[in-house]
Amino acid sequence: MESVTEARIPAAMKTLGRTGLPVTDVCVGTSSLGNHPRNGTAAERTATAVAAVRAALAGPFNFLDTSNEYGHDGGSEFWIGQAIREAGGLPAGFVLSTKVDPILGTADYSGDRVRRSVEESLERLGLDRLPLVHLHDPEKISFGEGVAAGGPLEALVDLRDQGVIGHLGVAGGPIDLELKYLALEVFDVVISHNRYTLVDQTAEPLIEDARRRGVAFINAAPFGGGLLVKGPDATANYCYRPASPELLGRVREMQELCREYSVPLAAAALQFSTRDPRITSTIVGMAEPERVAEAARLAQWSIPEDFWERMLPLASAGNADLR
Repeated sequence: MESVTEARIPAAMKTLGRTGLPVTDVCVGTSSLGNHPRNGTAAERTATAVAAVRAALAGPFNFLDTSNEYGHDGGSEFWIGQAIREAGGLPAGFVLSTKVDPILGTADYSGDRVRRSVEESLERLGLDRLPLVHLHDPEKISFGEGVAAGGPLEALVDLRDQGVIGHLGVAGGPIDLELKYLALEVFDVVISHNRYTLVDQTAEPLIEDARRRGVAFINAAPFGGGLLVKGPDATANYCYRPASPELLGRVREMQELCREYSVPLAAAALQFSTRDPRITSTIVGMAEPERVAEAARLAQWSIPEDFWERMLPLASAGNADLR
C-alpha cells in the first residue's frame, strides 16, 4: 500500500458552489473518528484519531467534514483541534466544515442550542471562525420547528451575519425535506448521504435542484456503509439496514464486472460519485491514517470508459429506495 507521503498527488479541485471556496473532489469524513482501535484504550483511540487527522492535513485533500456530535458527543472536533494545534494551524487553503447538533440524547434543537453548539465547536477546534456550518439531520425536528422564530435556522443566519460562520449548509437524509430547505435560498451547500451510490440514485432530484440554484452538492457515504467496499459476501447491509436480495444480486454483478477489469469495487463506487460534474465533493470516512492514502489510491485508479458503459446500466437498473 502507498504511504501517506506517496498519496500527496494533487487531487482534482472544484469550486464549492457560490461560496467560491476551492475544494478537492474528495472530502475527509470524520464520523467514525476515534472508533479505531475499537477495543483499544482511550489513549490508543485518541492517538489513532489524531494521527488520522494529521495525515489528512498533510495529504492530498484540502477538505474535511466533521460535526458537533461526532466521536461520542464532540470527540471528533476535539481530536481535530489537537491535530490542528500540533500542525501549527490549518494549512493554507484547507477548508474545514462542521455541523450543529442537539446535545446527544436530547431533542433540544432550539436557537440557543445551536449557538452553544457553534461555541463548543469553535473551542474544540481552536478556531475563531467557522468557514462552513451545516444544519445537521434536520429530520430530527419538523420543518416548521426548523424555520420558526427562535429556531435553529434563525440562529445560524444570525451567526453568519455576525461573521462567526462564513457559509451555511444543510446535511440530512430525507430528500424531500432537504428540497424544502434549499427552497429558502439561505444555504450555499447541501450534503446527502447514502442516496447517490452505485445502487441508489434517489438523491437525483436534490442534485438537480442544487445545480439549478448554484448550491454545491456534497455526496456522503458513497460505499453505502461498506457493502460497496466489501461486497455482499462480507456484509448484507446497505445504509445501516439489511439489503434486499435484488440489491445484493446487483452488487454481485458489479463485483464480477470489476473483477473482469481488475478494478476494486470501492474505486468504482467512489468514482461513480467523483466523475459526476454536478457533485462538488464526495465524503469518505478516514478514521485511520492509512485510509488517507487508500482513498487517494481509489480516487486515482485508472478506469476505462468502456467499463462505465457497462457499469452505468447496472447502476440505473433499480434503486434501493431507502429514504
